[in-house]
Amino acid sequence: MGDWVIGAFINLFGSIAINFGTNLLKLGHNERERYSAMDGEGMAGKVPLKPIIYFQTWRVGILIFILGICLNFISFGYAAQSLLAALGSVQFVSNIAFAYFVLNKMVTVKVLAATTFIVLGNFFLVAFGNHQSPVYTPEQLAEKYSNITFLLYWLILILVVAFHHYIYRRGETLLAFSGHELRPYWNMLLPFSYAVVSGAVGSCSVLFAKSLSNLLRLAMSDGYQLHSWFTYSMILLFLSTAGFWMARLNEGLSLFDAILIVPMFQIAWTFFSICTGFIYFQEYQVFDALRTTMFIIGMISVFMGISLLAPDEPRGGEVKDNSHMNSVVFQH
Repeated sequence: MGDWVIGAFINLFGSIAINFGTNLLKLGHNERERYSAMDGEGMAGKVPLKPIIYFQTWRVGILIFILGICLNFISFGYAAQSLLAALGSVQFVSNIAFAYFVLNKMVTVKVLAATTFIVLGNFFLVAFGNHQSPVYTPEQLAEKYSNITFLLYWLILILVVAFHHYIYRRGETLLAFSGHELRPYWNMLLPFSYAVVSGAVGSCSVLFAKSLSNLLRLAMSDGYQLHSWFTYSMILLFLSTAGFWMARLNEGLSLFDAILIVPMFQIAWTFFSICTGFIYFQEYQVFDALRTTMFIIGMISVFMGISLLAPDEPRGGEVKDNSHMNSVVFQH
């Protein structure tokens, strides 16, 4: 059994744990809002929300979420980044089950069809993706970070993040000061822009985790000494980007409906993780015409699935009041 198969199985369990933890986090936010509404009955003004950490469901969710991240971190040492990122499709399957059984959401035929497209697309991505995972020396890893192609990719990534952050802030301002309902496309654009910013930055944690896993694998096989400036830099960058991703995920769950925002988060994270792995590790070098075509078909199928997850028309009062913004919520 190849190393990539071991990494794939570890990543599958990690992905399911991450999705289960994510839904428990959302359930914790729902409980907090429900208790706040109950405490505020018969009282003038709005009762402040209790800190989310006081709710056991949220605490259990964050532990399971962290366990999933640890499993995924281990898996990065055994398989290509683009392959493992594509395996996130299992989260869409588990997300339907968790949304139905844990969050008591009504799963529609449209959501099932969207999930089918996404899983089918990710099947193509896995089947025709890169199955190699060579071990690099610290010098080789550092050289790849200074590659001109990779630096150009990072510049593009920064521009994408800046653009979507501006779009999100623009929508936030319109909601706060326009005094009238926004056009329907904002119902999709607001969570989409939020997810793109989160996924673009959060996907960088995958690259740093992959580099750290590579160093750990090198240390176990060749006795490489981990205490070096490069190792510490990777740890700092990983903690920073992973912390940003978790904070944005937690905030996004409090702003948007889980059955909408969770797939958006995962799509953005998967897309940017695959692109980063392609550019940094040059994983595209193993692709021929057939594999390239099948890989593109897989990506198209994934995007078709996410487009089906978009809400149709806002149904009366789907604006969710929050302490710092009003956000559109997808109701089922």
